Amino acid sequence: MRFGIVVFPGTWSDGDCHHVIHSILGHTADYLWYRDRPDLTADYDCIVLPGGFSYGDYLRAGAIARFSPVMSSVADFAASGGAVIGICNGFQVLCEAGLLPGVLMRNNHIQYRCQWTNLRVERTDTAFTRACAPGQVLDVPISHGEGNYFADEGTLARLEDEGRVVLRYTTPTGEPAPDANPNGSAHNIAGISNRDGNVVGMMPHPERCCEEIMGGCDGRLIFESAVRWRMSQSG
Repeated sequence: MRFGIVVFPGTWSDGDCHHVIHSILGHTADYLWYRDRPDLTADYDCIVLPGGFSYGDYLRAGAIARFSPVMSSVADFAASGGAVIGICNGFQVLCEAGLLPGVLMRNNHIQYRCQWTNLRVERTDTAFTRACAPGQVLDVPISHGEGNYFADEGTLARLEDEGRVVLRYTTPTGEPAPDANPNGSAHNIAGISNRDGNVVGMMPHPERCCEEIMGGCDGRLIFESAVRWRMSQSG
């Protein structure tokens, strides 16, 4: 399987994602430069927008990166049914680009948080949750200052009604309590998808927990899900 990892000025999780995909899972991973506009549908099975501070997070996180030439290719790839995941800053870019609804705002406590969180899997038929069990609680770290997911009430209602909330911050036992919410996100939302489930955005960093030496392996399920998704599409 072939993955493409988008690199903007200020991206810093591209190397971590490459390590997981290539060295741990054994798949091909290429870096995709933000200035290029490749035909992704011809060469790739999955596109990753990793974390970091694209363009220094000036204006708003992801607000400048959305205009990069490569994002036109990403949009075309997503429209064709290709699997796309935005992690942390990548989630912010997907929202700014209109590929996912809502926006990521400053954490409600105005603090940068780098900590482990518990994520309840709400939907298991997306390109990035197929390897998970319904209601499974994953341990995945966050590292962000602008992870507070916000959308108007109508949008939130549609996300809930259509089952597009993919991951939710919870206690270790799966309860979406206020104390389990690390940034003030509406409805404890940690990740959402588009209607078809092939585009997913999540604030936590699965690439940081794919080896026991890093404290856990739950993040591997996110990347392994993409492989299962591709197999289901080709089968």
